[in-house]
Amino acid sequence: MAVLVGKKAPLFEADAVVNGGEFVEKFSLRQYIGKKHVIFFFYPLDFTFVCPTEILAFQDKMEEFEQRNVAIVGCSVDSKYSHWAWLNTNVDKGGIKGVKFPLVSDLSKTISENYDVLAGEYDYNEDGEMEFDGEAVAYRGLFLIDKQGTIRHQVVNDLPLGRSVEEALRIVDALQFFEDNGEVCPADWHKGDNGIQATSEGIADYLGKKY
Repeated sequence: MAVLVGKKAPLFEADAVVNGGEFVEKFSLRQYIGKKHVIFFFYPLDFTFVCPTEILAFQDKMEEFEQRNVAIVGCSVDSKYSHWAWLNTNVDKGGIKGVKFPLVSDLSKTISENYDVLAGEYDYNEDGEMEFDGEAVAYRGLFLIDKQGTIRHQVVNDLPLGRSVEEALRIVDALQFFEDNGEVCPADWHKGDNGIQATSEGIADYLGKKY
């Protein structure tokens, strides 16, 4: 698994569904550079079990992300038509109707490959035939991308393990606090807590007050 923190986020152009049902061709994260932070997350498949809980949880917190000037973008290996169908299926029927943030179609699996979250890989068998070893879906990867297009945080969960949207909000707050104040964020830092001056005196003062 590649560590992409500190590197430029791999860019792409792909089909997507936005605003709950509009098809967009050549959707790109490039539109956010210089304007917004981005939470770009992968999930395995539409019409599954853990995935709608995460996607609906992000939608529930959209106002809080928007207040922080953060765009939310989801991605899976499903087609744009599958995304559209899921977005237009009621929640009580297993759908995610009401979700407005973009869902990207990575039907070719190249985006998942470039972010190194594909749960397997193509290889040749003994007969020289190409086959896929593993599951041809994305792990639950999440990447926080700053306004310069650099990845500042990543977390990757195995397929059965849902992520914490509250933790995604917390890490956004931590990055923006650092960007605004130049102070680093200690363990379990939350918005409203004090930061630390990145000096020996700063950490001594912080630890002295805490312990």
